Amino acid sequence: MKISRLFGRVFYGTTGFAASSPLLLLLLIGGVLLYDAWPAWEYQGWSFFTGISWNMGNMYASGAVTHHGVQAAPGASFGILPFIVGTLGSSLIALVIAVPIAVLTAFGLVYKVPVRASAILSPVIELLAGIPSVVYGLWGLAVLAPFVQNGLGPLLAHLGRIIPYLAGPVGTGLGMLTSGLVLAVMITPVMIAATRDLLMQVPRLPVEGALALGLTSAESVRYVSLPYVRRGVFGAIILAWGRALGETMAVLMISGNANNYLPPNLYSPISTMASTIAALLDSALTDFTGMAVHALALIAFTLLLIAIITNLLARVLLQFGHSEASVEV
Repeated sequence: MKISRLFGRVFYGTTGFAASSPLLLLLLIGGVLLYDAWPAWEYQGWSFFTGISWNMGNMYASGAVTHHGVQAAPGASFGILPFIVGTLGSSLIALVIAVPIAVLTAFGLVYKVPVRASAILSPVIELLAGIPSVVYGLWGLAVLAPFVQNGLGPLLAHLGRIIPYLAGPVGTGLGMLTSGLVLAVMITPVMIAATRDLLMQVPRLPVEGALALGLTSAESVRYVSLPYVRRGVFGAIILAWGRALGETMAVLMISGNANNYLPPNLYSPISTMASTIAALLDSALTDFTGMAVHALALIAFTLLLIAIITNLLARVLLQFGHSEASVEV
């Protein structure tokens, strides 16, 4: 009996620790990043988020400058607003393109494609989700960038009279639009696989009952299947957005790696927060004051905050929408 009680306590303690480990890990990562980023915040203040000038300064100078009690290389200035705009812009373009394609593909695989064909296509989609990001980056560099430069970009530029942000020179094709397209290709398989698995859990009886009552396939999906999986699909979209926000290597290869200016149009070269960390970490380590590394840590902490805030906001909106639907019913 004592052994059984001891085993029960160990079991509950172990499972409780395992259940709380994601939150503990998140707090640990956030705390470490905040501790390492605090000197950069003391040095730059709010202008770190509103400034557009990023300059790590003369890291080989003989002396350092002191500002607000912390030291940095002479001429150092850290403003990440262009990186924030590039991150949010490219990820939102990816969502706009990927969400309808992924949702429609998942519905087609579950309700329209024959079972044998679906059994072949589903593993292929999961395989696309596992391709390394550097492969997508090289493909975007070789295929999508020329396509944007010579085809899609000039076509969209004609709409500049209606949407001014679409006007302007297309350039080399390396920029925000190409980054968004590659990110869309990368996150679409994730959303398709998650949405397909959710739709396969929808009870067949209500769907078949809707069809028997005279609803079309589209109407049965809209009024029966989609409400059943709406929360899960929304979660899949947020999961895919999180991957788009944090994608590094693929975006680094096709974004144009531009600093110190806000993108004037959809085709402009950009830098994202994740790609900036990857591109500048090596040179930042040579800063004798360590301020450049602290600044990159503050970028990482900002990216973590954006991911947390977007997830929390999405959950609030989802709860609000669920409450509104309940009131209507």
